[in-house]
Amino acid sequence: MTEDMGSTVPRRQLGRALRDLRTEARMTLDGAAEALYCSRQKMWRIESGLGAVRPLDVQGMCELYGATRELTSALTALATETKAKGWWHSYGDAVPDWFEMYVGLESAACRLREHDDTLVPGLLQTPAYTRGVYQNRPNMPVDELEEVLEVRRRRQEILVRRLPKAPKLEWVLSEAVLLRRVGGSAVMAEQLDRLLERAELPNVSIHLLPLAAGAHYGALAGAFVMLDFPLGNRATPDPSVVYSESVTGALYLDRPDEFAVYEKVWASLVGLALGEEESRRMIAKIKEEVHHG
Repeated sequence: MTEDMGSTVPRRQLGRALRDLRTEARMTLDGAAEALYCSRQKMWRIESGLGAVRPLDVQGMCELYGATRELTSALTALATETKAKGWWHSYGDAVPDWFEMYVGLESAACRLREHDDTLVPGLLQTPAYTRGVYQNRPNMPVDELEEVLEVRRRRQEILVRRLPKAPKLEWVLSEAVLLRRVGGSAVMAEQLDRLLERAELPNVSIHLLPLAAGAHYGALAGAFVMLDFPLGNRATPDPSVVYSESVTGALYLDRPDEFAVYEKVWASLVGLALGEEESRRMIAKIKEEVHHG
């Protein structure tokens, strides 16, 4: 289980606790960084849960913020958990730094909702489709592409995972995603088959958003993933996160007010999209057209 989750969840918990302590101590990020003789960037990375944290650093922060001895030892112990490596750490360049945190969050989530208006999402892609997506990327070494494919395969295991229980996975895909030819018609036919196959899983729902829906709220938001986390053995679950990716990096939004905006976007998308059964029929229809196209 820990090998699957890596250190993402403990890093986020530790970062939030340290940020709360600093805020209670009425210190700015710059002020704390100066007092601890470290860079603002390092402090920000720790509070954002973006990297492993040394117990010594946590001790220094706790002293500076006047934390109780009990809290200091609890947070120092949590720091040792931030070193755990998830399976994805062994894939080098195929998993950029900013994506590592996402893979950890994805592994730990109990519910995942994704909207995509350009490509079939990674968790639903066939290897041939993935190759089609990457074939136009300049100077990508062959071995790196093989690693990307392997990472996709490993990530897709969550769809049918037994332990911990597979998350609930919901997708709203624009019709345009299925009409965009990636890798040729045979590749697309296989990809559409994969979508129909995955839609049969009890924990998966796929809704298509017809082009006829016009300019909707989701079109402004672009592609995003909403992740919710299980309670586990804690009093409150880890805060939900919205993940939004670009070519060079990603945004992780976990403030309740930010998440609430995306809840509204999601509700609007689901309201405009076709039901699951209708969506399946439309996928099958597009697949027929691809075959005969």
